[in-house]
Amino acid sequence: MSETLSEFDGCDLLARLFRARGYAIKRNQLFREYGVEFHIDGWDPKARVGFEFLTSEDDDHDDLSLEEYKTLADAQRRGELALFIIDEVEPVSAEALAAEAHEFLDEVAAAARARQKRAKRRPKAAKKKKKK
Repeated sequence: MSETLSEFDGCDLLARLFRARGYAIKRNQLFREYGVEFHIDGWDPKARVGFEFLTSEDDDHDDLSLEEYKTLADAQRRGELALFIIDEVEPVSAEALAAEAHEFLDEVAAAARARQKRAKRRPKAAKKKKKK
């Protein structure tokens, strides 16, 4: 049976995984966007990718309400950011957390590639000729 991770160990693992995938993760940053404010466990402001490990250990459930979570989920669906949010509802092992994080990061990478392809296919706006 795998041992359950603490928030500290889980965040360390996630920071290593995200950094290994090229993200410049900053730890314990103040996130203040979309009317939502909380200290996010890991965030790359340039890539707009990060993670939050919700536990009672740090009273995180009080920091991010259900409405705020929904607001962030809406922003994520629009492609404005990508947040990997883990809730301690069920115990998680290092192996399970790593597997879920890799799946999340694979999805983020695939979405970025799809956005790049769409941007390349968009017709460029035609320039209007000036009358002389």
